[in-house]
Amino acid sequence: MKKGRGGRSFGGERRDGFHYNRHQVPKQVVSSSSSSNPAPAPASSSNSPTNPQNLVGTCPDMCPAKERAQRERLRDLSVLERLNGDATKTSLSLAVKKFCRTISSADVNVSDIRPLPVLKQTLDYLMKLLDSTNLPFEIVHDFIFDRTRSIRQDLTMQNLVSPEAAQIYEDIVKFHIISHQKLAKYWGRPEISSLCHLNVEQLIKCLLSLYDMYQVIGKGKCTSNKEAEFYSLYVLLHLGNDLPKMGETLSLWYRQLAYSVHLAKEVQIAKKILRYAEMGNFKLFFSTVATDLTNLQFGLIEPFLNEVRARAIVQFNQSCYKLQPIPMRHLSELLMVKEEELEQLCKSCSLETSMDDTGIRLLPCKQATFCIPKSGLPFIGISANQSI
Repeated sequence: MKKGRGGRSFGGERRDGFHYNRHQVPKQVVSSSSSSNPAPAPASSSNSPTNPQNLVGTCPDMCPAKERAQRERLRDLSVLERLNGDATKTSLSLAVKKFCRTISSADVNVSDIRPLPVLKQTLDYLMKLLDSTNLPFEIVHDFIFDRTRSIRQDLTMQNLVSPEAAQIYEDIVKFHIISHQKLAKYWGRPEISSLCHLNVEQLIKCLLSLYDMYQVIGKGKCTSNKEAEFYSLYVLLHLGNDLPKMGETLSLWYRQLAYSVHLAKEVQIAKKILRYAEMGNFKLFFSTVATDLTNLQFGLIEPFLNEVRARAIVQFNQSCYKLQPIPMRHLSELLMVKEEELEQLCKSCSLETSMDDTGIRLLPCKQATFCIPKSGLPFIGISANQSI
């Protein structure tokens, strides 16, 4: 696996338009013992503050009234926001503020910014939409994708850094991981590949912002197993071969972690899994994946499993004796996949399979035709019927 796609430093980076400094706690930061509603400094009476640290949102709804009216007039309503399917009508319970790429804190009224409780309420509403079966998932994903970026934007403009704000980031990370897992199942559809790339890109940005927040709130210490689980996700992301670059090497990223984070079970398991993949110890890799990961960790790496399987197939293809083909049953047990799915994977990588006189499926070795298809590998999870 290609190395050098490790993590960025936690401090001194700009995330979502806000500059965190791990060595200096911002004035508006509240400690972990604060109330659930942090209170930044009052906004200026002009309602158009020039200092973003003074901005305090007052919008009581998921979408400001001014934006709702404008989008009704322009027919700019998502299918999930339309009242009774009418493209010109929405409601307080349906409309959600859109992400604006060109927004400036100097031009924003506090009535257009949602305070923390409203942001939490909005995110809870969006997360419930993930289970919607009335529309194709990519449409639901596209809507939530945009609206969660808007939530992050409102957090940033108010300089909100607190345990409650961190929880919002954690939930948004969960959304991106669920999308990462579900979108991968639409393998072979060209329009989905760009969605997958953008989703992982935002996942990485959310994780980095969340780590910055952990640093400010907990002063670099891992205060819960939940934090350790989210730190472990960054390690597991390195199983993907075609992910966006994340900055420094992973070894440098490890050096910045608190000792308590290194010792956490979730991080140790993530490091083991990555090491097994790099060493080619596929038996330990898949047995650990099947038994030791949390649901969130497994959701993140499930779309990467076939990349590891392809690596295993290459290793067997190159190292085994040409006149002694490998039984597909043996490979399927090792890689925890059904035989027919493994055969599909081999064919996707331009490898031929065969069958002997007794009906046993085989993979001939020393084939020079192996290649990863441009459309990527088919999605195959862990087979519950296989064991190691």
